Amino acid sequence: MRKLILFNMITLDGFFAGPAGEIDWHQVDDEFNQYAIDQLQEAGGLIFGRVTYQLMASYWPTPQALQDDPQVAEKMNSLPKFVASRTLQDVEWSNTRLLKGDATEELSRLKAAPGADLFIFGSANLAASLMKKGLIDEYRLIVNPVVIGKGIPMFQNPHLPQRFRLARTRAFRNSNVLLVYQPALEEE
Repeated sequence: MRKLILFNMITLDGFFAGPAGEIDWHQVDDEFNQYAIDQLQEAGGLIFGRVTYQLMASYWPTPQALQDDPQVAEKMNSLPKFVASRTLQDVEWSNTRLLKGDATEELSRLKAAPGADLFIFGSANLAASLMKKGLIDEYRLIVNPVVIGKGIPMFQNPHLPQRFRLARTRAFRNSNVLLVYQPALEEE
């Protein structure tokens, strides 16, 4: 069974985006870009909610993305993508399938299929519903050393309390810190 991995950059105060979805506070550099490329090499598919899908689909297939970040753009465009949405009628980004109906059931089937791990980028609302169902196997959070005061929280309406165990960490030269957590077992 493959894992479902949530990956996001967050602020010290727990937001993954500003109030209007802005991510201009992201601290990225060559070290982060290499991490992103390495992580995409592990991926067997990408999972998005509607909002994140529309943002990603509006950038990665463009000539600008292919010029600015060809390795990431190639992987983002070629990997299978799955979009959970109740409102989208169709998807146009290459290798994308729209998940209609109960996303948790669809993603449970995808997890059970053979292949490399699945990654969720952004998509806080979708992540919250998957978290409640216990479908997320690993949380990879890169904490940026910035406080923005208000925004969209990473964890929205989770079934609380939710406990985790730290699997590993990594400090980046630009002061970002990767925290990798897995859900704690009941007896932990």
